Amino acid sequence: MALLHSFTGHLCATIDGNNRNGNAANRRGPRGTDRHDRAAATIANEEATMKKSLGAESIIFPNPVLVVGTYDITGKANAVTLAWGGIACSNPPAVSIAVRPSRHSHEALVRTKAFTVNLPSVEQAAYADYFGIVSGRDVDKFRATGLTPVRGERVDAPYIEEFPYNLECKVTHSLELGTHTLFIGEVVDVKIDQTYVDENGKASWEAARLLSFDSRGRLYRAPGEVVADAYSVGRRWMAR
Repeated sequence: MALLHSFTGHLCATIDGNNRNGNAANRRGPRGTDRHDRAAATIANEEATMKKSLGAESIIFPNPVLVVGTYDITGKANAVTLAWGGIACSNPPAVSIAVRPSRHSHEALVRTKAFTVNLPSVEQAAYADYFGIVSGRDVDKFRATGLTPVRGERVDAPYIEEFPYNLECKVTHSLELGTHTLFIGEVVDVKIDQTYVDENGKASWEAARLLSFDSRGRLYRAPGEVVADAYSVGRRWMAR
């Protein structure tokens, strides 16, 4: 009988010990499982989105190629190529350009409150590049390239005769942003080479083959293919 009591006690102690160990494991298990599930979910989410953070950068693609014309303090016609800019307003029509204060053109923009935006064609990429890599403090860019500066009819700034599109603009606002000053120019006139006017008297952007800029790759690019009609292709999701 004593042997039976001893065996029974040992068996109960073993079962009780196993239960305690099992309960402890059960208590630990969910916490470990939660951590594992969260890590797995994070990895799965990263794999599903396939996104990589690049941090804070000024990236938009493509960029326009804007050759901005001004007169410097001596009255010499000058131009600088900018990629930071675009449409700012529809009414009144306005464009924006961002210029570093160190640029020779910055002083002219502040002083004259006038500029032109000249849009080059693909064939004029070399001219556009030259205007962006040398300073008007050191050279006469128009004399070097042989291009023709024409005094604006509405503003105190020159436009480039050979470029297909020219916008005459008056500065209405400026804002110091950091490395650049943002200038807003109200467009007071747009000129276009007759070659790029269609039979309806409208500007033909496609015929001009205007140049664009890839800031990430530091490349100039030509216009691409038409992929869809604007204000139309998205109507598939509109309420019927």
